[in-house]
Amino acid sequence: MSKAGKPIIGIAGGIGAGKSAAASILAELGAAVVDADRLNHEELNAPEVVAELRRWWGEGVVAPNGSVDRDAIRRIVREKPEELRRLERLVHPRILQRADALISAWQADPAVRAIVWDAPLLFEVGLVDRCDCVIFVDADVGVRRDRVGLSRSWTEEDLRRLENAQKPLDLKKGCADYIVENNSDKESLRRQIERVFSQILSGF
Repeated sequence: MSKAGKPIIGIAGGIGAGKSAAASILAELGAAVVDADRLNHEELNAPEVVAELRRWWGEGVVAPNGSVDRDAIRRIVREKPEELRRLERLVHPRILQRADALISAWQADPAVRAIVWDAPLLFEVGLVDRCDCVIFVDADVGVRRDRVGLSRSWTEEDLRRLENAQKPLDLKKGCADYIVENNSDKESLRRQIERVFSQILSGF
């Protein structure tokens, strides 16, 4: 773990494990959170990105209000992995630029105790290398399946397909510095996060 500045904590785990729930608890404890999903959503709707996507894929990827049609984009990248990589090459540098600006400001803010990367592809796009430590949120596959079924209307096949496109969970778990279990309620998760956060701060 580097000792420069404030600790930068990565959150990892399977789809539906509760990574964002863990990040929100850390925010309540005084951490600032880089929400990669939110930054991705904002960058996808940046005028120059919308114009490029329209040039690539036509008017069908733009909603009537001028924003991107995320469902249409999901269908394209699901069927053509090379188009997903093309999209990532366009959007990821923009997200990193935004994130770097946020992190720089938070490092200078005395009210911020730590910085958290809440990014679904923490390992896949190399963001783990920017972290001082990683918390892995562990949850049984049945629990995760039920959560994404309720929150996203996903089937078990959807969950399996998307996870198969990512690095194995065992690899991520094995690389983590801390493991918390999220099979029950948020209070149980909170107690674990509080303990881990205290350990991170005391060792930094």
